[in-house]
Amino acid sequence: MKEEKNSLKLKHKIGYGLGDAGGVMTFALMSSTFSMYCTDVLGISPATIAVLLLIWNIWDFINDPLMGAYIDKAYARNSSLKDKFRPWILKATPLLCVSFIALWSVPSLFEGITRLCVLFVLKILYEGAYTMFNIPMGSLLSAMAFNDEERASLSSARGIGSAGATLISLFIMPLFLKKYGENNAIGYAIGAAVCAIIGLAMCLAHYAMTIERNNNTSQPENSDSIKVTDILEVIKVNRPFVALCVHGVFICMMQYVGNTLSNYMYADVLGDISISGYGTLLSAPSMIIIFIAGPIIAKKIGLEKLIRYGLLISCILYVLLFGALMLFDVNPWVYAVCSNTAMGFAFISIYMQWGLVGEAIDYNEMITGKRTEGSIYGTFNLSRRVGQTIGNSAAMLLLGLVGYNGTLAVQAPSTLNGIKALCVLLPGILVLGSWASFKFLWNMDDEMRAKVDAFKASKKQ
Repeated sequence: MKEEKNSLKLKHKIGYGLGDAGGVMTFALMSSTFSMYCTDVLGISPATIAVLLLIWNIWDFINDPLMGAYIDKAYARNSSLKDKFRPWILKATPLLCVSFIALWSVPSLFEGITRLCVLFVLKILYEGAYTMFNIPMGSLLSAMAFNDEERASLSSARGIGSAGATLISLFIMPLFLKKYGENNAIGYAIGAAVCAIIGLAMCLAHYAMTIERNNNTSQPENSDSIKVTDILEVIKVNRPFVALCVHGVFICMMQYVGNTLSNYMYADVLGDISISGYGTLLSAPSMIIIFIAGPIIAKKIGLEKLIRYGLLISCILYVLLFGALMLFDVNPWVYAVCSNTAMGFAFISIYMQWGLVGEAIDYNEMITGKRTEGSIYGTFNLSRRVGQTIGNSAAMLLLGLVGYNGTLAVQAPSTLNGIKALCVLLPGILVLGSWASFKFLWNMDDEMRAKVDAFKASKKQ
């Protein structure tokens, strides 16, 4: 038992990767298929869905930091507890599975306003269950890892799990939609149930194969020392955490602008929307390289530098691709390869950022005396939610401003140039904003890391 506590084994890394995989088995369908389910099966107008999405996003903004703070406070109140995060994962896993299946099956049994109310409530319940699982799962990294190398390896494992589960869920659902029809509720219900059950198994394996090694270094004397408002003090004094939040907003804006507008680029500018579906496959080689080489490179140059260099390369590639699009007729396949390569370098930050969250938590413990992983991770997740919401909404607003008209067979030249700018130049600019957060806000150099390590060593004595 002592040996297990003092070493991070392969099974722990695999187990941690299965956590994000289990959550993504359901979450990937929410971003890819949920809107179609609402409009084509439930018969809800796009305008109504837009209003509901705004309300649901506001709920997400609220529940992420609250859940994190509650986990911190509950652990402070029960100092005899062995683990801080894993019990929450076990509680949330069945709720996540059941609420997701209900969301994709129960509303179709009702009509009219009742259907709308049932959908609204079940979506709230699912998002609450997902937050209840995702906040402790993400925070668990800081309780498992002791150093930069371990944080990088766990971040890489999480990235592999996320990417793999996305491919699985986006492969499963279309099979049932093709069999039963895109307007048939049965296909959506069965596809969602299959994904949820697979996700349930992954989440339970995540619980069984992970350990907490780094919780008891700074236990508060009582739960009253943990307050929701503590995060405001963290923002004032914790520059690494602020850098991560700024990065979270910019990188998620880039990701969701790209996801929202990708089909318009392939259909209207490049003239072949079918190639859009191969984007994930085309990015797979670069993702594999990132997952394998990322921890190795991070060990040599540091996790933050790896992320920063990846963001800068991504920005340069996006700008060069935009210049090519404005000067030449770029082949759709060439565009697909180049754009996904640029996105792949940017995604180094998405898949490896979790290690930096752990570093910000360690730094925060040193300067405040409190180890509040839940609050910090929850607020960081909130920054990502903000970026996602802005990216989704801004993409459609800007598409209208460049003159897009869905009734036209061919868009005006100025509109086509506008789509090029939105799909390629704008992501490059947003990636640059993420890079700037690490270049100018992040202050964890070797000297500061040495101080943090010395502090952690002193807490063990």
